[in-house]
Order: sequence, then structure tokens, then C-alpha cells
Amino acid sequence: MILATVGTQLPFPRLIRALDDLAPSLGRVVAQIGDNPETPRHLEHHRAMEPRAFDELFRQADRVVAHAGIGTLLAAKKHHKPIIIFPRRAAMGEHRNDHQLATAKQLESHAGVYVAYDEQELERLLRLPDLTPPDDTPGMSLRDLQGAIREFIVS
Repeated sequence: MILATVGTQLPFPRLIRALDDLAPSLGRVVAQIGDNPETPRHLEHHRAMEPRAFDELFRQADRVVAHAGIGTLLAAKKHHKPIIIFPRRAAMGEHRNDHQLATAKQLESHAGVYVAYDEQELERLLRLPDLTPPDDTPGMSLRDLQGAIREFIVS
């Protein structure tokens, strides 16, 4: 099962639209879509989820797809789930600046973190049979990841 989340602050129609288009050929896709202006047709979706339900879906997921939100990155590391980051872009009106692109570039070389900068790369990554979870290969510890994120935010 694929779990997707756009976070709680802003909708992310480009990500939800891409996942909705791919969902019929991907198996079960569950998405937390926030205040998305469009209603997905092909994926199971929730505007918001109770923390316990979200945590359970996180445990069940084979992989996670998300904007480059720090909370989701930390949750993927905690639950040992590979995460595909699809960063929001300021030029597309998805955020007020490109800090998500900077976060993605900072973390893309770390085990278990995959970055899709466009819909074609997202599809390619979603179709890979196996993605390495964060803790199965040498890479950052949870503490190292938190430190890298703090360092990025301060700089």
C-alpha cells in the first residue's frame, strides 16, 4: 500500500492529481489530501486523519509519498519506510518559497529518501518493485536527520 500525505497547512493539487491518475495501476493508494480543491476519483482519500489512524496507515504502508515536510520525513525514518519526496514549487504557486526544493536536495543522497522533481520521476519511483527503507542501508540515524534538518533551517 502507498500512503501519501500533503501535510496539514496547504493543499497540493499537483501531487494528488498525479497520484490519482496513477492509482488504478498501483494497487491501494491512501492519501491525506487536506483542503485539496479537487476530489480524487481513483484513490482512497481523507481530508484529515486522526493521529492514531494515520500512524496505523504509516505502519501498513510499503512506501510513503509526501511533500518535503519535516514531520513526514521524520515519521518515515521512525517507521523505517522508504519515502518519495515530491517537493512543492514556489514558481507553481505551491508555496511561498522554494525551501522544499532545498530540503529535497539536502536529503536526496540519504538512504531511504527518494526525490521526484516531476511527475515522470514520481511515476518511475512508484513503479520500482523495491525501495530501500532508511534503516536497511548505511545512512543517517534519526538524530542525524533531525540535526541536518535543524542545520538547514538555521542556515
